[in-house]
Parts: sequence; structure tokens; C-alpha cells
Amino acid sequence: MGKIIAITNQKGGVGKTTTCVNLAAYLADWGKKVLLIDIDPQGNACTSVGVDIPKGKNSIYEVLLGEINVKDAIYPSVQKNLDVVPSTVDLSSADVELVYVENRENVLKEALKQIKDDYDYIFIDCPPSLGLLTVNALTATDTIIIPTQCEFFPIVGLGQLMNTVRLVKKHLNPNIEIEGVLLTMKNRNNLTNQVADEIKKHFGEKVYKTFIPRNVRLAESPSHGKPVVQYDSSSKGAQAYKELAEEFLSKQ
Repeated sequence: MGKIIAITNQKGGVGKTTTCVNLAAYLADWGKKVLLIDIDPQGNACTSVGVDIPKGKNSIYEVLLGEINVKDAIYPSVQKNLDVVPSTVDLSSADVELVYVENRENVLKEALKQIKDDYDYIFIDCPPSLGLLTVNALTATDTIIIPTQCEFFPIVGLGQLMNTVRLVKKHLNPNIEIEGVLLTMKNRNNLTNQVADEIKKHFGEKVYKTFIPRNVRLAESPSHGKPVVQYDSSSKGAQAYKELAEEFLSKQ
């Protein structure tokens, strides 16, 4: 049976989508069968791997509203072994529309039961919020990875996220666990080191030894519709995500 991992942080700009795309791509590059589910209305994860469907085509929006089977919204990406369930702009209204759906927090979980056995790993790229889309992801997932920037405001937001995770664990998904906490956009300065130390004090061994540096090639790759393993595998950003993928697998 496959493992579902939600990549989540309600703070935007912390490398959430970049992590989801590039961790998934490295695992696929090494022969794992991987599915990437984009439930962020911005749709950046799917376009980062060459999947950009027009409005009206099957997407995660139709899946969540129960209009189609999730199998009908799966597309191949530019990376071998990596499939995608894409997002479209329609998803921006899903938080409101799902309010009227029975058992609304479990819609994604029920949909994924049909395909969980088809993949080694299913990654969910969550929106930068703690709304109903993210709650659906947390209810459906086995574990979460939390990317966080080594700055003051992102670390403040971690408390709010962990409170949501505790509530989901209590009421909706008793099996949810933290897969890991990933330090992103890390510079070598005193503030960065202080914040990193605080995160390690709180999360201990859950903090990945690998950290993701700021890297131009990593930032450029989404605009070319390629994960960094395809765009520039020799870059510092690519090497960091390769190390992360190795560390991730070593803990499975």
C-alpha cells in the first residue's frame, strides 16, 4: 500500500511547492511510482512538472466535488514514474462549495482509497492556508512534511499549524504523524542559525539534517516546466533535494 505525504505550511513562500515537486521527482527518477496531487488553487506544483491543463478539463476540483473518479484526473508529467492530479483556478471556490458537502473533511481521503495501492508515494501540495482544502489533506494523509524558512515570521506560524494538526489528530485522523521538518532558503547568518536551533529544540529528530539553500537554478526550473533534477541536476539546489530524497528514503 502506498504512503500519503502532505507538504504543508500555512505560511506562503517557504518552499512548500518546490519541496513537493522536487522530492517527488527524485523518488520517481529512482524508480518509485509517485503521484503528485496539487490542491493549491495557484496550480504551481502541476505546472512545475509540465502539466498545465485548461479550465474545464478534469482536475482535483471535480474530484473533490464528487463529479468524477480520481483516476480520470491523473495525467503523466515530464518526469518518468511521476503522475499528477492537477489543480485549476476553479479550486479557489472549493473551500466554500465543500461546506455544503456531507462528511466534507473526508472527501479527499475517500477519493484516494481507489488509487492508494497504485503508487509507492502520493504527495499532496497544500495551499498556504488552514482552510478546508488543507484539512482534507491532513485527514487523508499518513504523514506531513513541514518546510519552513529560517526566519522569525515562519516559525511563529508553526504553532498555529501544529494546533491544527493536533485537532485533526483528535477528531479526524488519529494516525497522522510528522514525517519531518525541512529548513529551507537557509543562509549562513546568526538569525538563521538561531531560528534553526529553536526549531530543532522543538521538533528534535524530526528535523531533516538536509537543508535547502537559496539557489537561482532551483528558482528558475518551474518556469521551464521541469523539476530541478531535469533542469540542472548539478546545481546546489538539485544536490540538496537529492540529499533530502536519500534521507527521506532512509527513514522509511
